[in-house]
Amino acid sequence: MFKTKFIVSIVIFVTFLIITSIIKNQARFIEKKISNINDKILLKEKNLNRAQLEFFYLTTPSEIEKRLNIIAINNYQPIIHSKIFFDVSDFINIKNKTSNLKDINEKKIEKKQ
Repeated sequence: MFKTKFIVSIVIFVTFLIITSIIKNQARFIEKKISNINDKILLKEKNLNRAQLEFFYLTTPSEIEKRLNIIAINNYQPIIHSKIFFDVSDFINIKNKTSNLKDINEKKIEKKQ
């Protein structure tokens, strides 16, 4: 009786010891993967920040004009502010307005003929 309880408790102890070791190793591997992925994310964020900084610097009007002078493009004209659309709906509204005006002008031409 005593031997069976002792053997059962030893078997349970050893099984839990092995299971704990396996779980610990798996958790360590997962933590390493997470750490590697976090490092990659930080690197990508740094690259993104650099790219955004370069984009903002290179797209400033003064920098564009400097680069155009280097290339020797003399007939550079900036885009008129009214031609810059901040939203697709603005473009569609203006497109609808111009298409309506064209229709009206065409009807007037047809009436004159």
